[in-house]
Amino acid sequence: QTTWALQPLIEAAKTMATSRMGALVVVRKEDSLKRYIESGDELDAVLSKPLLLSLFNRTSPFHDGAVIIADGRVKAARCVLPVSESDLVTPAMGFRHRAAIGLAEHSDAAVVVVSEETGEIAFAAAGAIYLSVDELEDRLIGYLVTAEVN
Repeated sequence: QTTWALQPLIEAAKTMATSRMGALVVVRKEDSLKRYIESGDELDAVLSKPLLLSLFNRTSPFHDGAVIIADGRVKAARCVLPVSESDLVTPAMGFRHRAAIGLAEHSDAAVVVVSEETGEIAFAAAGAIYLSVDELEDRLIGYLVTAEVN
């Protein structure tokens, strides 16, 4: 995953945060994520900002569940992720955040969450979640390329 390949996700996340459009986006690292891809509707489309905005639009049949990205392509939408029961999960966290932590506990994927309520962007990886992320690009690329979460 190169920086330019993830630029549409980063731009879409910022736009969704501004308009408080909830989103849950998984970026595959090494694990295949096959069972999660198969839990949704397989797409295999070129990753683009307009596509992500369309998928998470409240009127879209795809807006519930996660979108999974692998190798610069949107592999599936409406995917079901495992929900975390971790102590990291606070009562204030919504379903998207619990699902992001859940997948980060079960795979090496990176997960981007946009809160519908607050418009904040969160990043989950390696079993942890980072709320109110301003430097999404740095965290995402850092984790996927060098395995540094901070």
